[in-house]
Amino acid sequence: MRFEDYKTLAFERRGKVLTIIINRPESYNSVNGDLHDELATVFSDVADDPDSDVIVLTGAGKSFCAGGDMEWFQSMIDNPRIFERLAPHAKRIVYSLIDLEKPIICRLNGPAAGLGASIALLCDIIIASTKASIGDPHVKMGLVAGDGGAVIWAQLVGYARAKEYLLTGKMMPAAEMERIGLVNAVVPPEELDARVYDLADELANGARQAIRWTKAAVNIPLRDIANQVMDACMGYETVTNSSKDHQEAVRAFVEKRPAKFVGE
Repeated sequence: MRFEDYKTLAFERRGKVLTIIINRPESYNSVNGDLHDELATVFSDVADDPDSDVIVLTGAGKSFCAGGDMEWFQSMIDNPRIFERLAPHAKRIVYSLIDLEKPIICRLNGPAAGLGASIALLCDIIIASTKASIGDPHVKMGLVAGDGGAVIWAQLVGYARAKEYLLTGKMMPAAEMERIGLVNAVVPPEELDARVYDLADELANGARQAIRWTKAAVNIPLRDIANQVMDACMGYETVTNSSKDHQEAVRAFVEKRPAKFVGE
């Protein structure tokens, strides 16, 4: 891998464990165009990295990933062609996470929202800090939850709970994540690294082929689900990108006031 080519992601090696760090802490690791592009390539790149057998995904600073950057959202409203070009990359992020044979552990160090929630939940094992929270507030931004939420939430917690959180966009605290089985474990912040890297070392010292191909086998139905829904998801989200409600949500966020939706 050419680590120097990445601008919004940082990397650390620990033996055969490679840590990918979402590295925009000044904006709570929110997703802009550069980060979205790099998320669309990084999991394919690490699949070809000969020096790693286990991947850890985390965020810099206090947040894991705060979802879409408001300036980026506005740029896609002003120029819908940007959003249209984004759709293939969004699909690539989802598929590259599903297809990565190396086990990937999410070190959920803080809030994960929107696409941040999707990439966290598409990891194989999720260890969360008690300071973490998770949610997919696409609908609160007047957008369809198209970039992975419709693929993964129901598979982890069932359709009833998935629809409750996807249709309301509310954030879930760490205790609730653990209670309903959305994550594997919740630990105090000071214990997060030990829990994550003890597990990473256990996997790195295991039977590499057996572990990789077990993951590949388990993910076959998940890929089938992605095949069934991702085109429709991104099509619906593309339509809502041009909606009045999405523009209102972006303005309301910037102006720090509640959005007033009109259903258009």
